[in-house]
Amino acid sequence: MDFKYSEEQLMVRDTIREFALAELAPGAAERDEKEIFPRDAIMKLGELGFMGVNVPTELGGSGLDMVSYCIAIEELARVDASAAIIVSVQNSLVVYPCEVFANDDQKERFLKPLAQGKKLGAFSLTEPGSGSDAGAMKTTAFKDGDYYILNGAKNFITTGANCDVLLSFVVTDPKKGSKGTSAFLVEKGTAGFVVGKHERKLGIRGSDTVSISFEDCRVPAANMLGGEGMGFKIALTALDSGRVGVASQALGIAQACLDESVKYSKERKQFGRTIASFQAIRFKIARMAMEIQAARLLLHYAASKKDDHERFIKEAAIAKLYCSEVAVRSALEAIQIHGGYGYIKEYPVERYLRDSKITTIYEGTNEIMHLVIAEQVLGRD
Repeated sequence: MDFKYSEEQLMVRDTIREFALAELAPGAAERDEKEIFPRDAIMKLGELGFMGVNVPTELGGSGLDMVSYCIAIEELARVDASAAIIVSVQNSLVVYPCEVFANDDQKERFLKPLAQGKKLGAFSLTEPGSGSDAGAMKTTAFKDGDYYILNGAKNFITTGANCDVLLSFVVTDPKKGSKGTSAFLVEKGTAGFVVGKHERKLGIRGSDTVSISFEDCRVPAANMLGGEGMGFKIALTALDSGRVGVASQALGIAQACLDESVKYSKERKQFGRTIASFQAIRFKIARMAMEIQAARLLLHYAASKKDDHERFIKEAAIAKLYCSEVAVRSALEAIQIHGGYGYIKEYPVERYLRDSKITTIYEGTNEIMHLVIAEQVLGRD
């Protein structure tokens, strides 16, 4: 196994790092404080090709590998975890299932502009009464000529208020359980598409999270993705890829915690010397570095499995579970190293802690990740 980055991957890292420091870093704290969506930066990322990283160039994307995608999300999250999740949702939860399941017409109308960053996408699976139990969703659709009429409510939708296209999952045949769900590409502005409550969140406050309701929403049958009854398969396919994106976001947060801890510990003096010279601090930083390196290897292994067109369900779940736990632990240790200063907003580590926690929850809670891993190892009961 080759652990070295290719020239192309190094170019991706350097490009996105330079962009993040120049375009995202200056206003990251203010966007967090005031819940400002980084639209200008996201549009520029589209122009640079980072909204369709893995999509072939002939379909509007950059044609890069999955490891490059992980590197890009990590570098964004080191500076702004909110921007990172917007890009991750676009690539993993919307663009990827469109690439896999869309027909030629849908690729022209949806995939190309999404991959080019000309349109923003969002993903809506969760409902007020169904989170981890996605099979319990209540949003329905029935066919009416060349349209489907959607009714129901979705919540916790990242980029929901700013999206142009919503990939939504609904029940089209209640008698068939999970095999009776279907997926639709719903365009914002469609009559009956209602953006609801804007959630006030602990972290990733620069990305919007909203509820959306469908009130006799007429969606063209031509916007059904993958055919009737394919919804659950499409959702699971998207989530496997999404877990790699979230793991990358978590890793970027963890790396930022380490970076800030090293910087602060070399500057802060107590008892006549820098705190970096104290064994207690050195051990904390050593463990952070060890866990981050292990997390990165797990993540890039999962990404390489996808690049090789192998099953990566287990590997994605392991990476998401471990990287998210490392992010939270690193953030807690970073605050401890900063002492009282870590608890105030003048220093970024308090934001890193708030941003880190969600990585243990979305794209499947870490409790669900344990179940996914166990099922892949043991098989179904």
